[in-house]
Amino acid sequence: MPTSLPAASSPLLEPAVELRRDDHRPLAVQLADALRHAATLGHLRGGDRLPSTRALARHLGVSRTVTAAAYEQLHAEGWIVGKHGSGTYVTTTPPGSQPSSPVPGSAATEQEIVAEVNLTPGAPWVGGIDRAAWRRAWRAAADREPDERVHRAGLAEYREAVVEHLLRHRGMVTGGSHLGTVLATGGTTAAVVELAAAVLEPGAVVAVEEPGYQRAVQTFLAAGIRVVPAPVDHGGIVVEEIPQGVQAVYCSPAHQYPLGGRLPAERRVGLVERARAEGWLIVEDDYDGELRYDVAPLPVLASMAPDVVVHLGTTSKILTPTLGVGWMLAPDRVAAAVLDHRERTGTRPAAAGQRVLVEYARNGDLGRHLRRLRRELSQRRVLVVDQLAGSGVEVFGDEAGAHVVLPLPDAGAERRVVHRAAGQGLVLDGLRRHHHGAQQWCGIAFGYASCSRADLERSVRELARWCAEEAGVRTGSAR
Repeated sequence: MPTSLPAASSPLLEPAVELRRDDHRPLAVQLADALRHAATLGHLRGGDRLPSTRALARHLGVSRTVTAAAYEQLHAEGWIVGKHGSGTYVTTTPPGSQPSSPVPGSAATEQEIVAEVNLTPGAPWVGGIDRAAWRRAWRAAADREPDERVHRAGLAEYREAVVEHLLRHRGMVTGGSHLGTVLATGGTTAAVVELAAAVLEPGAVVAVEEPGYQRAVQTFLAAGIRVVPAPVDHGGIVVEEIPQGVQAVYCSPAHQYPLGGRLPAERRVGLVERARAEGWLIVEDDYDGELRYDVAPLPVLASMAPDVVVHLGTTSKILTPTLGVGWMLAPDRVAAAVLDHRERTGTRPAAAGQRVLVEYARNGDLGRHLRRLRRELSQRRVLVVDQLAGSGVEVFGDEAGAHVVLPLPDAGAERRVVHRAAGQGLVLDGLRRHHHGAQQWCGIAFGYASCSRADLERSVRELARWCAEEAGVRTGSAR
């Protein structure tokens, strides 16, 4: 019997069940088998509410004894759970599928609730998005006529919006000739995929900050490119320690990921000089360069050396990953190679997110959001740093972005803090994950953008206590 799945808040009145009188199996066994099979296939999901035994018996034209026996069997096997006064719910979801909603009273409910406090770096402040402006942008984007052809470089209006964005929020002046080197992308990692395929040859050597952005590392490795570590300190990449013989260097000069330092001017000059002298390509990951609170946003490295720098930007940190768009500002030869790759492979960034961003920026909503975002994150950073410093816990990282780093004495301390946090429903990010080789830096990269203010205050109190204990500092001794 075909069925459509209703919302989990209402009983499932037409389960995918067909009972046959000529089957040698008892009707209750057939019913239990059918419901179990539906759950296994994902037609029934964790959180779906089943009809009462009486309603299901009436629907199937059988006695209530049949439905009650089937429910008893499934309950004993753990497939369903009964909640007094609420109903009967499916508890088990097939591997790889997502539950539609938690089952009231089930163990899964409690785990899903506590796992919601995301304190990892890179998660954006989506709670601060003006929902009216958001809806307005989507409606305006939907009013546009469907495209008749593919835009390999990205929509012209989107690329123009990026140029305007770089001018207003990154201080980068681009002339008309630069418009041809601004390409839409599907985000930072998608851009790295394209650079690896279109610009770098298999077997090429790329230096990546260590610790650094491991998705870039894995993307290069998957393309057959050799990755070597480029050491970093509190000021970012150490230019003189970048290995010889590389074809590209991947770095985050405005706000090193994950340690949070800014690359000093002399290192920027040195990096560009080495790139020009040795034939490097510098890939500049500007994942949150718009988010500075102490000074104006730092200059984009590409504005200093447009001949050797590929600048990558994204909307996922400053707005939301929902749009799935970013941009690449590249030398002409690199942009041409990427476009040729897109033409040969039939790939291109999706236009829908581009259109929404254009509309979101058109009436100043993007600028207003960024100003609001900077104010909010600046206040959150003060809250976090003051609480941690007051507990004697060291914090480092520039007054920028949406995370700070809490150093810990060793890898064991890092694992213990992450484990204790998980027991309290707090998702933390240890620095081990950001190393490709042996771990050199130990601590927590603490993101403060995604959660609520109340969750942040509670979380940072607990984190301060745990880190102080691991460092052998008595909580409150610095007050």
